Amino acid sequence: MIPFGDPSASYQVHKSEIDQAIKRVLDSGRYVLGNEVEEFEKEFASFHGKDLHAIGVANGTDAIALCLRGIGLGIGDEVITPSHTAVATVAGIEQAGCTPVFADIDPKTRCITPKSIDERVTTKTRAIMPVHIYGQPAEMHSILEVAKAHNLSLIEDCSQAHGAEIQGQKVGTFADMSAYSSYPTKNLGGTGDGGVILCRSKEFAEKIKSLRQYGWNEARESIIPGFNSRLDELQAAILRVKLQHLADDNAKRRAIALSYNEAFKDLPITLPVLANTELHAMHLYVIECDRRNELMEYLRNNQIGASLHYPLAVHQHIAYAQRIRGGDNLPVTDLFYQNNLTLPMYPELSKDSIEHIISIVQKWFREEN
Repeated sequence: MIPFGDPSASYQVHKSEIDQAIKRVLDSGRYVLGNEVEEFEKEFASFHGKDLHAIGVANGTDAIALCLRGIGLGIGDEVITPSHTAVATVAGIEQAGCTPVFADIDPKTRCITPKSIDERVTTKTRAIMPVHIYGQPAEMHSILEVAKAHNLSLIEDCSQAHGAEIQGQKVGTFADMSAYSSYPTKNLGGTGDGGVILCRSKEFAEKIKSLRQYGWNEARESIIPGFNSRLDELQAAILRVKLQHLADDNAKRRAIALSYNEAFKDLPITLPVLANTELHAMHLYVIECDRRNELMEYLRNNQIGASLHYPLAVHQHIAYAQRIRGGDNLPVTDLFYQNNLTLPMYPELSKDSIEHIISIVQKWFREEN
């Protein structure tokens, strides 16, 4: 079976470097918030540009919650975000004590639309959280205008978009702060949980560093109520290795996507958009088509791990259904979830595997349509 994602393949490709990094940590005797975390934070910030600050945390969900808590938001404060995202986005908002509000997505980018955001703003709205879904950058310039018009904070959820760009500017640098996940399946993934916060302000970075560890100051006195959300040294060391290869790996992802797009361009499929003005991180390759379930079964029967990623929008989950404002008016999101299907996508995908996937998809459309 060709899996739709394969984190173990990344380890095999970079095994020597990763094994050396792991040994370095084990020999050091420092396993949490040590030199590896500090160096990773510097390197991650530098990868995104000048005068930025990165803070390693335990996971992407915590990164979202810490961003919101760090700017003083909490109970009663509304945060507008898409329902077309990982549950983690909404879980992080609620973990901070805030109230999520759902806005709809654009049918081409699958990202939250500025118009839908603007329609959801109330006197309780305090922040907007766009998600660069599947590695596709959201319309950040227009979203920034909406945020400015309503005097709202802006936090980017970049958990699926490490290294994506808009006109040469990396996502995560449009807002004052952004949240990343480094879960193993991500473009920049470790071998366990991990997360990062990126921000412009040194003062905010220091506040997040305090919040991630019980609100401590240098004397280990809790001066504000905090979290326990620390990135461990092993994950930081592994992420340092993978960060060196991120740009090349993303380029390989885009090359695979272009091969898919060229092969499928004449089929009745909605394909991902790869705009000339953007660098798509291509975390996932997601198509839309009628009879999606039948195609998925056919692919799986031919040893191709097609998947529904995600099978449900957040507002369609039992835990969130009918209790979050905006969830009853998401026509584009609802339609997308009737037709979406994820095909295998990872840098190590072999040429033979790519050709097999293309051949089987084309064959199904020839035989069944």
